[in-house]
Amino acid sequence: MSERRAAPTVGQVVLGKRLQELREAAGLGREEAARLLRVAPATVRRMEMAEVALKIPYVQVLLTAYGVPDEESAAFVELAEEANQPGWWQRFHDVLPDWFSLYVSLEGAARIIRSYEPHFVPGLLQTEDYARAVLEAGTIGHTGPETIERHVSLRMTRQRLLDRENPPHLWVIMDETVLRRPVSERPEVMREQLDRLLEYAGRDRVTLQVAEFSSGPHPGTYAPFTLFRFAEPELPDMVFTEYLTGALYLDSRQEVSAHLEVLDHMTARAASARRTEEILREYRAGL
Repeated sequence: MSERRAAPTVGQVVLGKRLQELREAAGLGREEAARLLRVAPATVRRMEMAEVALKIPYVQVLLTAYGVPDEESAAFVELAEEANQPGWWQRFHDVLPDWFSLYVSLEGAARIIRSYEPHFVPGLLQTEDYARAVLEAGTIGHTGPETIERHVSLRMTRQRLLDRENPPHLWVIMDETVLRRPVSERPEVMREQLDRLLEYAGRDRVTLQVAEFSSGPHPGTYAPFTLFRFAEPELPDMVFTEYLTGALYLDSRQEVSAHLEVLDHMTARAASARRTEEILREYRAGL
């Protein structure tokens, strides 16, 4: 049986979907593919769903059975070997929940990241002190100072994504609650956080909008969520939404379309990027 991983890399997700497409194009079912490998059909399903690492000998047998030309097959195997390499975030395995590992992988591979946050400044935009205050207030706060600092370090490492040569476009809609909610008794924590938001608001690849109270209710008031869009045509848009003890990853066309429609609706109603900068300055001046 193929070895289980804590979470798939984006490369495994892409190649798993491609394996499924090649199998279906060859007119084979999972049971027939499984017989070729002498494994259970569930193993083929796990490979296609990126629930396990791509075992190279299995991949080679399947590509041959699916009629993939030698040159294309060699390129696929090379990509599979690369996809099986652990991501940088694996060194945080001691504090990174399995369900969040995929999020970090998607975040690093996305071309566009659009999110709605009703409670706190998104992790990619947080200062160290703000992140520490939020983590201390949550369930992680009961795990001890060392674990909290590991989580802070992970969050700060994720932020390098926005400083790389070709960063994704980060487009965030935050409820006004985010600006009003104190996270620390020290006012300088929020002052520094607002300075950080103003800094990011001036970047070409970052768009910030505030959903003001005065704009009334909107269709996204249920929970925070993030939509990822990728450059690879094989990988569809995906939506991540988190709850207290886990998360959901949605990639069905109907569910993704519903979230995209909500984001577009909220974008139209929220304060513009220019107005949002004014709002951030107003809150900063009041602290």
